[in-house]
Amino acid sequence: MKEIRNIIQVYDSLDHSREKVALASVVSVEDSSSRLVGARLLVQTSGMCVGGISGGCLEGDALRRSQAAIYKNQPSLVVYDTMEDDRNQIGVGLGCNGRIEVLLTPIDAQDPNNEIELLKKIQHANLPSMLLKVIDAPEDAGILGQLQLVSTDTAEADFAGVEPNELAGYMEEVRAKKTAKTYCCQSSVYGRIKILIEFIRPETRLVIAGDNYDVNAMAGIAAELGWEIYVIGKAKKLSRQLFAQAKQVLDYEQADQLDVNEYTAVVLMSHDYQKDLDLLPLFYFKQPAYLGLLGPKKRFLKMKNELPDLQLDDTGFLFTPTGLEIGAESPQEIALSIAAEIVAAMRNKPGVPLRLKEGTIHERG
Repeated sequence: MKEIRNIIQVYDSLDHSREKVALASVVSVEDSSSRLVGARLLVQTSGMCVGGISGGCLEGDALRRSQAAIYKNQPSLVVYDTMEDDRNQIGVGLGCNGRIEVLLTPIDAQDPNNEIELLKKIQHANLPSMLLKVIDAPEDAGILGQLQLVSTDTAEADFAGVEPNELAGYMEEVRAKKTAKTYCCQSSVYGRIKILIEFIRPETRLVIAGDNYDVNAMAGIAAELGWEIYVIGKAKKLSRQLFAQAKQVLDYEQADQLDVNEYTAVVLMSHDYQKDLDLLPLFYFKQPAYLGLLGPKKRFLKMKNELPDLQLDDTGFLFTPTGLEIGAESPQEIALSIAAEIVAAMRNKPGVPLRLKEGTIHERG
């Protein structure tokens, strides 16, 4: 979501009467790629760009092709195949070793439903959404890049002539897996087409309960990741930088005012036993995706004995001691270990070394 936010900020800053743009988006990946489906690159006619679709090996060519798409005012699908030993292929020898399909779409600033405007709606709603996109179709159909935005509670949609019940099944699969997936469909209007259904997560919300100096490190890494930051603590103890990074700062007595959803992580790091003890049941009942408690196991066991009515061992969302075991010592290293565990929990991953994983780094849709 941080990349999407950056693209929106640049797009909104442009004088569209003078500067035209195109959006390059990854719509399919086979084998290895540093970026997944949904990665985007905003390209201006001036040659400036923001975002990314690879580790750096494809952006230059995509920029030139995007500029051509702007001048032609026509979307196009580009395939970068670095799986074969073809020295003329863009990206060969740079470590990609995969097949990446990129859709280049000129953006009409006058169209209220262009892709960037739809991304704005997703950002403003801050709710999970699904973006339906035609990524392959007969050349004379004229629907390449056609879009539709639907909420995750939408049961059916009317899109590109695809049979509604068939489309509903695809949407349900994407909704359940919270990922992007490509489907080959028979359109009653256009014939055989390929659509991408992309699951777009809202901003990750991080609630930090604490007002000691280590909170700055936790907020710093969260800001770098583009998370929405809320801080619970005594305002007089917090730094100016923290106020600039946080969307909201509340006192401990106001903690119950915070909304929590399935994309919220909470870290209790007040270093005050009683404060953490008071906050633990509050957020236990709010059921965030991640509830981390800083401190040793014996501290948690003492809390558990004082909170016998809570099933603290069976939540699935309580992580204590919070963080992954990386030998963290400094506040920055501790924040890194906590942030990594939050990402793993949000994506339902084990948080183990990739060298122990069989197959590709990323599961394919």
